[in-house]
Amino acid sequence: MMRRVLLLASGLLLLAGPAFAQPAPGFVRAEGTRFVRPDGSTYKIKGMSFGNWLLPEGYMFKFKVQRSPREIEDVISYLAGPEEAAKFWREFRDVYVGEDDFAFLQAAGFTTVRVPLHWKFFLDPKNPSKVDPDGEGWALIDRAVRWAKAHDIKLILDIHAAPGGQTGVNHDDGVGYPLTFYVPEYQRRTITLWRAIAARYKDETTVLAYDLLNEPISPYHDIDYLNPRLEPLYQEIAAAIREADPNHPIILAAAQWSTNFGVFGPPFADNLGYSYHKFWASPERREVQDYVNFANRWGVPIFLGETGELTDEWNAKYRAMNERFNIGWSFWTYKNLDSRSTVSSITKPEGWDAIAAFGSVPRAQWDGMAKPSREAVAATLAAYIENAKFANTTVNRGYVASLGLEAP
Repeated sequence: MMRRVLLLASGLLLLAGPAFAQPAPGFVRAEGTRFVRPDGSTYKIKGMSFGNWLLPEGYMFKFKVQRSPREIEDVISYLAGPEEAAKFWREFRDVYVGEDDFAFLQAAGFTTVRVPLHWKFFLDPKNPSKVDPDGEGWALIDRAVRWAKAHDIKLILDIHAAPGGQTGVNHDDGVGYPLTFYVPEYQRRTITLWRAIAARYKDETTVLAYDLLNEPISPYHDIDYLNPRLEPLYQEIAAAIREADPNHPIILAAAQWSTNFGVFGPPFADNLGYSYHKFWASPERREVQDYVNFANRWGVPIFLGETGELTDEWNAKYRAMNERFNIGWSFWTYKNLDSRSTVSSITKPEGWDAIAAFGSVPRAQWDGMAKPSREAVAATLAAYIENAKFANTTVNRGYVASLGLEAP
C-alpha cells in the first residue's frame, strides 16, 4: 500500500501512514485547527456526554465502594435477584436516553452528544474476539442516530470500556489495571470493535467522529512503560477504521486522564483531532496553553472531551476560557441522580438509600446487613426507571445557562 511522505519544517522526512481514500462530501472534517462543516464553516462542538447510559458509574448511583459497571450490577442482582436485575437493566438502557432528551438538547442550543460505549454490548460474550451482530448496543446506537438526525445533533462515539480496560480504574470496567496495553488479544478485540463500528456508520453523517479510547493509562500505573504504547495502538486502530471508513474524523485522547499531550508525535494521518479532559482546573490560560501550542504547531483541532462536575460559576468561567481559543467542549454529564452538577437531574426514589448502602461498603459485609425485601427493591428500581424519563427529571436551568445556552 502506498505511504505518504511529509517534509517537516526541520527538514526530516516522516512516513505518515497509508494513503486511504478521501472523505466523501457531507461529513464534518478536521481542517487545520478546526472541525469544519461541508460548506467550510466551523462546526462548533457544544456537547454533553451521555455518561451512565451504557457504562454505569458508581457515584451516579450514590455508591461509594462498588463503582464499576460489574460491581454495580452485582449490587442490584444481590438485592433484586437475577431476573429482576436483568429486567431493570434492559429498561434502564431503554429509558435513560429517549428522543425527548435529544429534542431538549437541540432546543437548548447543544450541537453534539458524546456517547460512551462498553465493548460488551457489541462483541460476542461467548467469543469476544468476534463481533456480535445481534449485540444490544447496535440497536441502541442506531436508535440514537435516528433521534440525533431528527434533532440536528451529531454524535461522537467513544469507547469508554475497551476490552481488558484501557484506563486501569473503575470506569473502564476492567480489573484495575490497563490490560488493553499488555495483552495483544485485548488489542485485537479493540481493533475488531472499531472496525465494526466504522463499517456500520461509514456513511452516516450524523456521526461526527470516533473518540478511540477514553482517558487511557491513568497516572496510577507504569506510565514510562505504557505511554510509548498508546500512539502505536492508535495508529493500528485508525488503520483498521480507514479500511472501511475514510469519512469520519478520528479523535485521539491524551494519556493520564486525557491530560498528557507529551505522548503524541506529529499527526500520523489526515482528519485527526485531539482530546483533553480537565475537571476542577483553574479557569486560566495556563490550563490549556500546552494543548493550544500543540494544535497550532501541527495544524490540528483540539477538543475538550470532558469537564464539569463543579459549580455553575466555574462552568461558565472554564467554558468561556476555552471558547476564547475556539475550543469545542462536551461537559460531563447530561443526566445524573439527585445532582445539581448536571443538566437533567433524576429524583432519588424512596428506598434508594437502602440500595445505596450496599453499594457503599465491601461485598464481604453484605450478608451481615439488614436487607430490604426483594419486593421493596423492585418497587424502588421501577420508581428509578420512571424518574429517569426526561419528562420526570428536573432541568438545572442555571447549569445550562453556565454553558452559554438557554433551557427552553
